[in-house]
Amino acid sequence: ALVFVGFTIAYLLMGTEGAFQPDSYDVSGLWLATSIVLGLIAAVAGGFVCAAVAKSATPPNVLALVVVLLGLAMAVPALTKSAAPQARTGDVGNTEAMQNAKQPAWIVLLNPLLGAVGVLVGARLKRGRGEVV
Repeated sequence: ALVFVGFTIAYLLMGTEGAFQPDSYDVSGLWLATSIVLGLIAAVAGGFVCAAVAKSATPPNVLALVVVLLGLAMAVPALTKSAAPQARTGDVGNTEAMQNAKQPAWIVLLNPLLGAVGVLVGARLKRGRGEVV
């Protein structure tokens, strides 16, 4: 929910022209930076909550692994998406933007790793620095 709300607000604030490069669905540098920040915030929050409800240090580690595995599985369709450039004309709605956005391969592969790190950081923030997570 945090990710969906965060990205929806970000898209509404920056608009189509801020989120995409001119006349294309290639995301802008501003969108990439926003994506990294929002993803890390959500991952830290997830790790914090996981550690808060867990009875041991194991669940946050498992969550971090799940984040990596699911993130890489979700990267496959993004990496195999048709390379043919699709022209974008004018403003597009949030749903159309999500369906057609084209991110560089490096960010698609980096997101699961950043997510896992964020989960572990969030868990460490909850548990304190003394306990190994």
